[in-house]
Amino acid sequence: MKVIFSILTILCMAIALIGCQLQQGETMVLLDEKISEIKISESNGTGEMNEEIILSIKEEESLDVFEKAITTSVKQPGEVKISEPDYDVMVEYEAEEGGLPTHGIHLWLGKENEKSTFMYITDDSIYLTSPQMTKELRRLILSK
Repeated sequence: MKVIFSILTILCMAIALIGCQLQQGETMVLLDEKISEIKISESNGTGEMNEEIILSIKEEESLDVFEKAITTSVKQPGEVKISEPDYDVMVEYEAEEGGLPTHGIHLWLGKENEKSTFMYITDDSIYLTSPQMTKELRRLILSK
């Protein structure tokens, strides 16, 4: 009986360890507030935001797509050397009184069937989207 219990314990521990290794990495985080608008501009480089807006998104469905693309993108380990971003993305939130901070994010928009890359303007870690999210982002950004 002790042998069976020991084998079951070891098996459960092995399954738990494998499960922990299969978990997805860290994802991007936005405020737990309703997004009111997403503003997009052509980027002038990392570490700063270009405030010359080329696209403003306020439609609920489009905001949901952008929010999902950002919050499901997965952090990549290590330091990455990367070219200048394509776009600056400003995520603005609804606020009754006083203002909530705007999230500034750089975006490297992937080509069809490629992943796109996000990076907070105040950080050097990159986060990758899925190719499906790139398709949705391209539809929103390039069709306007």
